[in-house]
Amino acid sequence: MLIGCPKEIKNQEYRVGMTPVAAHEAVHHGHSVIIETNAGIGSGFTDQAYIDAGATIVDTAAEVFARAQMVVKVKEPQPGERAQLHEDQILFTYLHLAPDEAQTRDLLNSGVTAIAYETVTDRAGTLPLLAPMSEVAGRLAPQVGSWTLQKANGGRGVLMGGVPGVPPAKVAVIGGGVVGTHAARVAAGMGADVTVLDMSMNRMRYLDDVFGRDFKTCHASKGNTAKLVAEADLVIGAVLIPGAAAPKLVSREMLSSMKPGAALVDVAIDQGGCFETSHATTHDDPIYEVDGIMHYCVANMPGAVARTATIALGNATMPFLLALADKGWRQACEDDEHLLNGLNTHAGKLTYYAVGKALGIDVMSPALALKA
Repeated sequence: MLIGCPKEIKNQEYRVGMTPVAAHEAVHHGHSVIIETNAGIGSGFTDQAYIDAGATIVDTAAEVFARAQMVVKVKEPQPGERAQLHEDQILFTYLHLAPDEAQTRDLLNSGVTAIAYETVTDRAGTLPLLAPMSEVAGRLAPQVGSWTLQKANGGRGVLMGGVPGVPPAKVAVIGGGVVGTHAARVAAGMGADVTVLDMSMNRMRYLDDVFGRDFKTCHASKGNTAKLVAEADLVIGAVLIPGAAAPKLVSREMLSSMKPGAALVDVAIDQGGCFETSHATTHDDPIYEVDGIMHYCVANMPGAVARTATIALGNATMPFLLALADKGWRQACEDDEHLLNGLNTHAGKLTYYAVGKALGIDVMSPALALKA
């Protein structure tokens, strides 16, 4: 199979869809790999590193999209990229379709077979291709939250760990999954007073058993959430419903109860955000203010630490990438129901229920798509 990797063009996105290690493995499996020139430079991978791995460097993204049987990316294809996708082509990347009808319609119109990293599952019921970026984003969230809290950025001017005689910042983390756990660990490590809210008693028991001395847990009822949000200097939104739009857990009305200059970091912004007042921002202009509350809603947070994030993502995606290339998407998905869960579009049909529900689009069963 001819595998192609274009350079990412989303604002300040420095990650790359294939590392030289992944390119080497694909070539070793008998496949051809083409990489757009300088695609890996933002992650510290030179064109020569890809050439040494057996890949071929091409001058333009257009050549990648025109020639590749499978296009491997990091972020969802931008409008100009979507216009170059075509039927009988596999797209393997993050998609986050539920809050993005324009992208969904473009992918359906292209006829491309799109497999989304964020909906591939595993035997444990987790999301193995989302987890690495969730870990990165979770660990970044307190870091960018503490920066947002600085007075020069419009924040309260509160230091996360306080100093002797001055209490630390109060941090509420909504969601105790991968993002929330990593965010809570880092925030607690910075000395903050941290509480994690979650609906699952089993998850809270786990967090309490493992991290009981580091941070507190609280049941995420509406009343508890409202109380902790009002008390917090920093709120980190870390909720996820796989493939679906994020629920709005902090309303605009609740902002009036918060401390002036408090900060919200919405890690769920890729799925539409879990704060009512969230809208996606970029690393160029990451912060905005609503009713005196500072919002950090960058939609590609891990892009700020591109090398770490790219290597972590590449480690996770490589087995699935090789399965798709070795077997073709049909056989690979027939052999692995968890990879089949990643199928979001095929031949003009939507194949992921949560996206169809969010956007009001009819859905074809993935099993039927295999036979189509």
